[in-house]
Amino acid sequence: MKKILLLAMLAISVSMPTFADDAQTAKKAAQAKPSDLDFDKRMVQIQEQMKQMQAQMAKIRQTQAPQERQKLLQEHWAAMQNTQGMMYGMRGSSMMGCCMGGPMMNSPMIWNDYQRLTPEQLKQRQYMMEQYMGMQQQMMNQMMEHQGYMRMY
Repeated sequence: MKKILLLAMLAISVSMPTFADDAQTAKKAAQAKPSDLDFDKRMVQIQEQMKQMQAQMAKIRQTQAPQERQKLLQEHWAAMQNTQGMMYGMRGSSMMGCCMGGPMMNSPMIWNDYQRLTPEQLKQRQYMMEQYMGMQQQMMNQMMEHQGYMRMY
């Protein structure tokens, strides 16, 4: 009986740091959790950049002078890099969390992170992912069109 009691106490003492870690992790997540409004503000900024890049590309299409077109392509490239930096900032921030892909996407750590999310947090993550993926597609379209014009030179 004493052995069972001793083993039970040992098991509880060993598992205590795990519970404490889970509580600390949840507390940090709550502190770092941005609102949907923060995310939407950033998305509006990126969408404005996308509109600017589309306007630049329309101007490139209309330009016949090679030197002027080259200058416009350089401006477009700078705008793409700026927008890409903004998007990377969203992906790397706590706004979208660690689970945006990459080599660790299939790790048990990521799966455990998702298991701990509430249904509301899952809906927020899904919303952010859908918005972000749309922006990535728009960026890819810009890059492909830009690349097409670069081949002319």
